[in-house]
Amino acid sequence: MKNLIQQFLKFGVVGVIAFVVDFTVTMLLYNVIRRLTGFEYSEMVGSFFGFIISVIVNYVLSMHFVFERREDLDKQQEFVIFIILSAIGLVLNLIIMWLLNHPLYDNISILRKISANLYVAASKIIATAIVTVYNFVTRKIFHEKKEA
Repeated sequence: MKNLIQQFLKFGVVGVIAFVVDFTVTMLLYNVIRRLTGFEYSEMVGSFFGFIISVIVNYVLSMHFVFERREDLDKQQEFVIFIILSAIGLVLNLIIMWLLNHPLYDNISILRKISANLYVAASKIIATAIVTVYNFVTRKIFHEKKEA
């Protein structure tokens, strides 16, 4: 149990680093696209690219510091599985972002009192927290060397 807690803490540190990358890219692109084009779904574009870049950072750090590589997978197979699991996480992230920003924010008047920028930031944090649990569980199942 102690090892699991230590591993989750390492995963958390890697996750914080990946989150900073994800959040920074998301907010930067959201603001640039929104200001330049007025595109209604600019937070989705920002979130997509932020997530993709953070997945690469997360893979490198996770496989180096958090999980012990499985011997029955070569690095190419390992990366493909990581990408597939991350793609599912991306879909979850985008669904959560969309739900929080469009059906909720657009239709609940009390939420509209919060600035759009602050609300997008908060929704990104919520989406990331949910997807983090999914990521840890699936990576532990599919990437970690099984104890003999």
